[in-house]
Amino acid sequence: MLKNRTALITGSTSGIGLGIAKALARQGANIVLNGFGDAQTPQDEIAALGAKVAYHGADMSKPAEIEAMMAFAAEKFGQVDILVNNAGIQHVARIEDFPVEKWDAILAINLSSAFHATRLALPSMQKANWGRIINVASVHGLVASAEVGICGGQARGGRPHQSHGTGERHQRRHLQRHLSGWCSRPWFKNRLMQRPPPRSVRRRGKSSCSAKRAIPSIHDTRRAGRTRGLFCSPAAANVRGVAWNMDGGWTAQ
Repeated sequence: MLKNRTALITGSTSGIGLGIAKALARQGANIVLNGFGDAQTPQDEIAALGAKVAYHGADMSKPAEIEAMMAFAAEKFGQVDILVNNAGIQHVARIEDFPVEKWDAILAINLSSAFHATRLALPSMQKANWGRIINVASVHGLVASAEVGICGGQARGGRPHQSHGTGERHQRRHLQRHLSGWCSRPWFKNRLMQRPPPRSVRRRGKSSCSAKRAIPSIHDTRRAGRTRGLFCSPAAANVRGVAWNMDGGWTAQ
């Protein structure tokens, strides 16, 4: 369905981003990966699916590097047809202890990077009269939580806090409302799931391992999501500027 289309996925050398890249590669898209860490292994995995693949290591907190990445993608494959703003970082601490530099970095990568990548991708999409922009945010864009062991780490004293959690994710949802595309907010198994579980789960007297297994119980479907594919095909032409919850029914409770 996506043959001769090019998809750029930020934060895609592992986890959800890599899963999205593989799903789009299976549909025939050229793939531009981005992220830190090992870049060769994910490139090999995408190539094994029969897709053309390239990698750019832009630091998503730096607009100049984002511009360089978009120019690289255009030079490599012609233009970016599908942009998936997936890159994100996390730091957890009590708000009064939250490091200012961490706050600024989170806003730069989790929110501003989506703006910069989008403004650079839109002109060619508009000219071609075809494009998809997908913003991956979080269920915590809707549900505030001071105890997010699922998505975060531990602050001092072993108590998880996520003072930034609803802010930039909610704003990423609002950014999407001004664009043609849709915003998915999945709950997936990834490396962040290895962090300590919520205190509400630990209070039940479960061990760390058993509590991690119990995490899906807060979702109606009782299971984590899987990156199987996205609405990037022609069938999604009229899906514009909406946010779809992929949270197993969490926010419906």
